[in-house]
This record gives sequence, structure tokens and C-alpha cells, in this order.
Amino acid sequence: MNQKQYHLNLSSLMRKTVLYLVILAIVAFGVYYFIFSGTGNNMPYNTTEAGFTIKDTGAIGKIYMVATDGDGITIERTDSGWMVNKQYHALPSTLYMLLSTFTKQEALYPVTRNAHDNVISEMATGSIKTELYDRSGKKIKVFYVGGASVNNTGTNMLMEGASTPYVVHMQGFVGYLTPQYATHLKDWRDRTVFNIPANEIKTISVQYADKKENSFVINRDNDNVTVTADKNIMSSPDGLNRKRVDMYLHFFTNINCEGYINGLPDNDTTLKTAPRQSSIDITGIHGQHQHADIYWMAINRRSKNQSGSDGGMSEIPDNYDSDRLYAVINDYKDTIVIQHFVFRNIFRKAHEFYRKDMPKPPVPER
Repeated sequence: MNQKQYHLNLSSLMRKTVLYLVILAIVAFGVYYFIFSGTGNNMPYNTTEAGFTIKDTGAIGKIYMVATDGDGITIERTDSGWMVNKQYHALPSTLYMLLSTFTKQEALYPVTRNAHDNVISEMATGSIKTELYDRSGKKIKVFYVGGASVNNTGTNMLMEGASTPYVVHMQGFVGYLTPQYATHLKDWRDRTVFNIPANEIKTISVQYADKKENSFVINRDNDNVTVTADKNIMSSPDGLNRKRVDMYLHFFTNINCEGYINGLPDNDTTLKTAPRQSSIDITGIHGQHQHADIYWMAINRRSKNQSGSDGGMSEIPDNYDSDRLYAVINDYKDTIVIQHFVFRNIFRKAHEFYRKDMPKPPVPER
């Protein structure tokens, strides 16, 4: 091949390459136009109507969500933290999940023309209206959260005032986002039962219903600490084990329940027939008072010890759940489920405070 022919071939190749690039650009533009311009099967793409991402959640002062079935919830930022319905502290995990969803959710594409009417109809009867306000009370945006998209990889959402719903997704998350928009109070309430720091505790009273000799009352006045119990226990030659008492005072910080069961059928009947396990009262130096009446839970289908007796290996009576108990808190307004695992350090016995620590075994020499 001579040099002239070589240059002719190179020039022809370059023209073909340019032509291919032009064709590719036209095709790419056509695909974009087909999907987002409204000439294809999809509704028009509008960045304002699709602005479901809220990057700065620090600007949010209030969130109001209400489902079409009537369940609604208001979460507000206050000086003492986020509050639910102006009464309860918000559950941190639920709050984090929702705020994280705000920052990561984004419109994937408009709902197709074929699905548009069905989606609108479904959202009219089953959606969650979400209103966001800034810290000064000014409305930021309002949108509606529907159900799963046709392929279950996104969530149908509609901005207030918009005509087009969008399929919204969150990168790294497979499924639909509706469960993150919880509107039931039980999903939002903080689950704290006891939460008083050791240095703020004034008194602790633990009264057992079945074995009175295990009951005790701790009184703390600065460095002066006493444990009042059965006279036979208090007369122990070992005397009061102050180290154990000081350790016990630290067991009442961030003690949470498993969940609320207010409003469940037969709740009153269940508690009337359930034997009381104990009553616990704590007061703080700043006037705090936290109280819980605790009841045994009968064995049920969730119980690990459904087979019955363990041969006396456990202090839990036969026929009662080995993992969970009922409790009534907040001036008898709330019924909750608690776990033995969480409360086991609290369920101490009076004689344990009047017993010496066992000496540590010597470390064997090598």
C-alpha cells in the first residue's frame, strides 16, 4: 500500500468514526427524549415535581405524617430533643431511619402513562401525606408516599400540586420505602422504662410479690448509702457490701422495653390473671420518679421454654415465659413487654448486698 492510498483509507476511517459518534449521540438523545419528554410511554420528567431528596435534614423543625386510614403523627425538634405528639420522646432508631431516607431517596423515573391512572387511584385510598417544616415553622414541602412500584424496586410518590407520580428509590436499598414512613405512635415512642444516672439517684425500692425476704430499699444521701431489708439479712456478720450497692446504682441508665402493647384485645384480663412479679420505684435528686409494676407472662407460642419445667435450674416459675414479662408504667397508662435479659441486673435480692465478695482464685503459675 502506497502512502497516498494509506492516507485515503485513514481519512475514510475517520469519517466513518465521526458518523458513528453522531449516530450514537442521536440515539442517546432519542432514548432520553422517549423516556422523559412525554412522547413515549412515560409522563414528562420535571425536576421540581421530582424533588423528593432532602439533603439538609438539619433544617427540618417539624414532620407531620398522616395515612389515609387516619393514623397520624407529629414529630417536632425541641430543646430537649425530638418529641412525638408533644408528649413523648421520639425513638432514636425510627427517627434516624426516616431522616436517612429523606437524604437518600431520589426520583428514578416518572410513572408510565399506562400505570398513571392506577397509581393515582391507589394513592387516593392508600398513601401517607408527609409535610416538612423548617425550624421557624415555614413549610418546606409536602408529598404523598404510596406503595411499591410495579417491579417492587421503588416506591410511588407524588409531590403536592404535581400531576405526575414518580418511582422513587434509595441506592443500596432493595424494596419500597413506605415502611420508613411509620404513622403509628407505638413505632415512634421512646421505649425508656428507667433512665436516671447513678449520681442522681435518691432512692430505689424493689418489692417482690412472691418472696418478700428478697425485697429491699436503697437510700442515698450524697456519700451516705443504706440498704433496708429483712432484719435477719441486715444482721449478717458480713455487713453491707458498699461496692455492690454502688455498682447496682449504675443499672438504671437507659433501661428500655421491647415494645408497647396498649390497646391489644384482652389486655386488662391478661394483667388481672397474671401474678405480679415485683414493683420497682426510683426517685432522683431532681424530683424524678419512675415506677413499674411487673407481671409474669404465661408461656405462649413465642416462648422458648414451651416444654414446661426446666427441673428447677431457673428461678422463673414453671408455666411462665423464660424471656419476657409484662410491665405497667407511666402512672398505669402504658402496658409494655420487657425482657429478662435487660432487667436481670435489676432483679437482685436483698441478701446479695449483705454478702462479701468471693476472693478471686489465684492465677496458676506457668
